[in-house]
Amino acid sequence: MGSAATTVGRPATLFDRATEWDALASFATDPRRGPTVAMVTGPRGQGKTFLLQELARATGGFHFAAQEAAEAESLRRLADLFARHTGDSAPPHWQGWQDALNALLALAADRPLPIVLDGFPELVRQSPALPAAVHDTCRRLRENGTPNRARVLLCGSDMPVMNRLAGGAAATADFRLEVPRLDHWQGARLWNVQDPLLALRLGAVVGTSPAFRHDAAGEDTPAHPDDFDAWICRTVLNPRLPLFWRAGHLIEVEPDGWDRALAHSTVTALVDGCSTPGDIADRLARPATEIPHILTRLGDCGLVQAVPDAFRPGATRYRVAEPLLAFDHAVIRPHRSELERQEAAEVWRTARPAFESTVLEQHFAQVCREWAVGFGSLDTFGAAPATAAPGSLPPVSGKAPLRADVAVRGQAHGRPGPLLSVGRASWREVMDLHHLRELQELVAALAELGEDTSRTRPALYSAAGFSPDLRAAEDHGELILVDPHRLYYGV
Repeated sequence: MGSAATTVGRPATLFDRATEWDALASFATDPRRGPTVAMVTGPRGQGKTFLLQELARATGGFHFAAQEAAEAESLRRLADLFARHTGDSAPPHWQGWQDALNALLALAADRPLPIVLDGFPELVRQSPALPAAVHDTCRRLRENGTPNRARVLLCGSDMPVMNRLAGGAAATADFRLEVPRLDHWQGARLWNVQDPLLALRLGAVVGTSPAFRHDAAGEDTPAHPDDFDAWICRTVLNPRLPLFWRAGHLIEVEPDGWDRALAHSTVTALVDGCSTPGDIADRLARPATEIPHILTRLGDCGLVQAVPDAFRPGATRYRVAEPLLAFDHAVIRPHRSELERQEAAEVWRTARPAFESTVLEQHFAQVCREWAVGFGSLDTFGAAPATAAPGSLPPVSGKAPLRADVAVRGQAHGRPGPLLSVGRASWREVMDLHHLRELQELVAALAELGEDTSRTRPALYSAAGFSPDLRAAEDHGELILVDPHRLYYGV
C-alpha cells in the first residue's frame, strides 16, 4: 500500500508492536481510490484483536468480533453494532451478507476507513460464501470507479483457513500482516521482570502472550525471584482464575474434525521428550500413520512447531510452541482434581521437579536458539546467524548419539548455510570441560561426514553456571559461553 495520508497516533496502552501498528495504520489510511482487503493472522493471544480495536477507535472505523453462532444471529449482532456506529434509531434488516457488506463498505464512500471483521474463520464456518462475497463486493466497487476507500481487514487465528483465504481466488489480499509472538526480551519487559532467571521461569509458564499478561493474570506478577512459587500457586494453579483453564481451551476451541483427545496426548508426549512421530506413536501405542495428521493440525493452530534437524535435512523434530500449553500438560492436567480441591502448594511441590526437567529445560534451549538468531552478534559467531536448530547424528558402534541443542548456521540461498556454531544447553547442569569435549567430538564427526567445520565454534549455554576451566577456555577464545544474563542483556 502507499504511504498513509494521515498519521495515526500509536495508543499509549499498546505494548510494543510499533512495526505492526505502523503497517496497519498505513493500510487503513491509504488515500488511493478503491476498496482493498488485508489479512491479519498470527497465533492466538498475541494481541491482534486489541491492535484492530485500537485502530478502529483511532480512525473512526468499524470493528466487529465474531462469535460461535448461526449466520442469522451474527448478522443481527452486526446490524445492531452498525446502527450504534451510524447513530441510526433502528438496526437494518439485512437479507444476507451481501446486504451487510454493501452497507459496511458504504461507510467509506468518501474517505479511507477500516472495516474490521475479526474472527473471520468463524464467520466463514457459518457462511462459506462470505470470502467470495467480500471479493465480489470490492471488485464491483473498483470496476464501477466509485470513490469508495474501504479498507477491509479480515482477522483470524485459524491459520489453515486464513492461509487458504489469503491464497485463493475467492479472497485475494492486497496486504497481509502476521502478528508474531513477542521474543524473550519483549516478554520480560511485558511482565516488568529484570531478573534473567525469573524471566526464564516465567516465560516457561506463560510465554510472551499479551493476552495472558493482561486478561488472565491481571496485575499480579512475581515481585521478585523468591515470589515465583507463590505466584504460580495464586495464579496459574488457581481454578478460580482464567489462566488455570486457558491452556486447555487452546485445543478445544479449534474446529471439529479431528481427535482432540489424541491431540492432548500428543502434546503430553512432546512435553515428556518425544520429538518425532515415531516416538509419539510408540509412547501412545497408536498407529504411526495417525500422528503426522495430528502434528500438522497442531502446527496449523500455532501450538506445535516442526523443526528440521540441523544435520539431517530429511529429519524433523517437533516441539510445543505455546509454553502455557506445555505447562498445562506437565503440571495442571495430571493434578487437576487435587488443584480443584485448592491444594496448589502441595501439587507444586510435587510437580516442580518435573516442570524444571521437562518444560523449563526445553524452554531454555528454545530461548537460546532464539537468542542466537535474533541477538547473537557478528563478533560472537563470526558471521550473521540465519538459523538455529537442534541437530543429532545417529549412534555409531554402540556409542551414544551425538547431538547439539543450538546448531547455528549462516546465510545461504536454497541450501544449508555454513555451520557457525554447535552448542549444548542445560537449565540445571553446571557445565565443565567434558561438555566441551563432547562438542568437539561432534564437530569432528560432522567433518568426517563432509560438513565444512572450519568456521564452527563450540558454544555452551547454561543457567546453572560454568566451571573455572571453561571460563579460562573462553578467555582463550576456545568457545562461547552464554548464561541467562547474556541472554537478556548481552550479545
